[in-house]
Amino acid sequence: MPKMQAQVQEAYNTLLAKEYDKAFALYSALAEQKEPTSFYYLGFLYFRGLGVEKDDKKAFENYLEAATREVPLAQFEVALMLENGDGCEQNFSEAAFWYEEAAKRGNIDAFNNLGAMYKEGRGVYQDYKKAYILFKKAAEAGNASAQFNLGALYDMGLGCEEDKEKAIEWCRKAAYQGHEKAKGIIMRLQQDGQIVF
Repeated sequence: MPKMQAQVQEAYNTLLAKEYDKAFALYSALAEQKEPTSFYYLGFLYFRGLGVEKDDKKAFENYLEAATREVPLAQFEVALMLENGDGCEQNFSEAAFWYEEAAKRGNIDAFNNLGAMYKEGRGVYQDYKKAYILFKKAAEAGNASAQFNLGALYDMGLGCEEDKEKAIEWCRKAAYQGHEKAKGIIMRLQQDGQIVF
């Protein structure tokens, strides 16, 4: 095993063992060697205040460094922080850019969150069809929020044909995973007499 790979594994093992002070030191040493995932884990430690004082600004800086080095999880975290304004200035169009980058690399949560931005027209032009495509991709991969979002689009006929059966089907899938809003829609439809279990 090459030396850097061994160091990465050691740092990860200390993180799993919850030896956060040691993990922080190991990831800091790896970051000096410009190892891409080390910046993600430093961001993680700063964001949660593990082994180091909680610092959203430093978390964002490290996540961004990892994101520019094409670490998909970091790209998702950067997008989330930009969307919420955590540790940085809130910027919806930048958030959409990083969600897209993470989605291109297969991050399922990024598909859902980018879909939400297209649905609401935040940082991008409102586009229900694109939202539908993004939600569908994440929903089919098992993301409960995307299943709910897809169900809501079917319920209202946004970006797709209105289809109450499909709305119920997707909301039911989300509800089975504990999604509270989906449970609410299922209950409403039952009370309206539109579905019977």
